[in-house]
Amino acid sequence: MYGRDDFGTFSIVAADVDRGYWGVAVSTKPMSVGAIVPWAAWRVGAIATQARSNYWYGPDGLALLRRGISASEVVRRLTRADGRREHRQLGVVDRRGRSAAWTGSKCLPSARHILGDGFSCQGNLLANDGVVPAVARAFETARGSLAARMLRALEAGARTGGDRRGISSAALIVVHREPGFERAWGERWVDLRVDEHRHPIRELGRLVRLDDTNTRAFLRTWRRRKQG
Repeated sequence: MYGRDDFGTFSIVAADVDRGYWGVAVSTKPMSVGAIVPWAAWRVGAIATQARSNYWYGPDGLALLRRGISASEVVRRLTRADGRREHRQLGVVDRRGRSAAWTGSKCLPSARHILGDGFSCQGNLLANDGVVPAVARAFETARGSLAARMLRALEAGARTGGDRRGISSAALIVVHREPGFERAWGERWVDLRVDEHRHPIRELGRLVRLDDTNTRAFLRTWRRRKQG
């Protein structure tokens, strides 16, 4: 189970502010990574909490982001209040696409983070120092939806080595709300998890593509009905 022992994880937190999408993609060795690491709220921001994860970085961080507090200030407040912050890793993107991250000095190597325009990549207990840069480069050069770009980033991290013990779980969430959608439908645009799988990122990719096909079909039908 994720979070009970030492573990290695690599993730990306990202936003497409112009189109109204925020999300997180993550992969690791232990199962249930999707239950702990990724957090996101529409027009609020997204968070990844990992490396001896502090679960409360998720809900507490989103509460701060809802108040309009910047990503860098959210990272500062969460880590300052945590006596075990040097064991933690955290990535945040806020409602404006500003990114910030924290990698504690006691995170297991290889551990680092990279910030970019609208994203933060982070990883720990990785096979080598090239994993996180590979994740960042892939995201920056990928095309398509936010989910597709984050998937490309995970694939690049895995090809470069990923978790030093291997990879068996992955998760991806995206929050969004189409104009005209009922508020009751919520904002979880994509919410996918793969656990205890020989090729979890490959399987996650299959699910992302299937979800995209189903979503596009639904939107076509919904828009036709709206037009009368």
